[in-house]
Amino acid sequence: MKTSSDNLPGAAEVQLGDEVGFSLYATSLAMTKAYKPLLQPLGLTSPQYIAMQSLWESDEVTVKALSTRLSLDPATITPLLKRLESQGLVSRTRGVTDERLVFVSLTTKGDLLRNNAALIPAAITEATGQSSQVLLRLKRDLDQLRSRL
Repeated sequence: MKTSSDNLPGAAEVQLGDEVGFSLYATSLAMTKAYKPLLQPLGLTSPQYIAMQSLWESDEVTVKALSTRLSLDPATITPLLKRLESQGLVSRTRGVTDERLVFVSLTTKGDLLRNNAALIPAAITEATGQSSQVLLRLKRDLDQLRSRL
């Protein structure tokens, strides 16, 4: 069955391995797989880890601010925060002057977890086989690409 993309110049020659999107997707899966054994002892998933990293950098933020920072929909981040709260790592409280706002804060246990996670970035750098300079350049390129999409 012919599709509209069959009429585009060069469409028939494009292979899956040539697609930037596929490379980004496959790399994302590989990174998640590399993080998994490092995060398991902490009891965290990759999305929970990035939420904790954000809170370690800037504690007591609104759910909306956190979801924006992590590029996650508020409906997606709420179950994630509930799991972190059930683990005793964060607490959620309503705003005093505006009860529509929900603030997320680290608990003492959540703050202490930072020490156990401190070696993860170096372990990931080592797992990639790349220098930190190469990875920093890659990160900048990916950030720029994301901002253009």
